[in-house]
Amino acid sequence: MKNVLERIFSELELTTARSSGPGGQSVNKVESKVILRFNILNSQALTEIEKSKLVAFLGPKLTKEGDLIITAEEKRSQLRNKELVIQKLKILLERAFAKRKKRRATTPTKAAVRKRLNSKKKHSEKKKWRQQIE
Repeated sequence: MKNVLERIFSELELTTARSSGPGGQSVNKVESKVILRFNILNSQALTEIEKSKLVAFLGPKLTKEGDLIITAEEKRSQLRNKELVIQKLKILLERAFAKRKKRRATTPTKAAVRKRLNSKKKHSEKKKWRQQIE
């Protein structure tokens, strides 16, 4: 996973903007918000399989051009926001490339089947007593 982040690091585009978050009096002067932009479709570092996995996983989060945009403006420091953006990207990549556990079909136990059938029987018995006698 770390390998993928290292490969795409040169293709990441980091920009800054004025933050709406905390900052006190300097909030209107300092650009502490960090915006990370990464174009998955035009990436040279990713293989086609990796691209398709990322597009499938991040589908709604991508722009029409295939850009993934992540922002961070929680911290007052631009440096800490940069670290936060990269951390968010790392988490997204880990989740996208994580091995999925294959679901194994299981059968209910005999006790569970018996319990279900008994409850159905009780329910039908209760309904039967509510019917009018002809």
